[in-house]
Amino acid sequence: MVATAYGRSYFKFVNTLKNLKLDYDSVLPEEITNSDRRLVLTTVRESSKIPSNFVLFDDEFDYDPTIVRGRIEQKLESGIHHSSLIIGIDPGNRIGLSVFYYEKEIESSIYTSVDDLISHIVKVLVGLNAERKVVKVGNGNMQIAKQIANLLNLRFCSHFELEFVDERRTSLRVKNYNKRGTRDKLSARYITQREGYRHLVLPLSRIG
Repeated sequence: MVATAYGRSYFKFVNTLKNLKLDYDSVLPEEITNSDRRLVLTTVRESSKIPSNFVLFDDEFDYDPTIVRGRIEQKLESGIHHSSLIIGIDPGNRIGLSVFYYEKEIESSIYTSVDDLISHIVKVLVGLNAERKVVKVGNGNMQIAKQIANLLNLRFCSHFELEFVDERRTSLRVKNYNKRGTRDKLSARYITQREGYRHLVLPLSRIG
């Protein structure tokens, strides 16, 4: 729920939640009671009025919407599901992307630029904490798949797990959905659920 009397913060919360297609209630901070177990979105200045630590502050809503969605899920799912971040990529002329965090899909999108894709994935890898961070890339176009893996290793200055996943049959399952890249997005989602050859990728700063 959104709990703030500050207009700028309120509109920041509301616009982001609408963009993420998440429902919300609006209340004043002083209306929240000890028995309320909902996640509260508020400001640092008003947090002393709220008898709960189950909060997110407005400055966290300055990040990419996927990171915001992830941090909401982290608050809601912590202690219930494992803190894994699984990124599935379906390489091709249109690149499908699916991001699962705490076992919930927090993004499903399409990219036409490898560079834009890598920039976005790096933001997500940096912005979300997880015990395991796994990037799964379909092997249907190994030229683009290897390009993605190499660029991630260059730009993400920490370790992650990388899998090249057998992509066969993922497209067949969604062959009737080809509008606006739906097939590519669904293929990326199926890739997150596949197991491939896994190896740990260390940042170049650590391996020289």
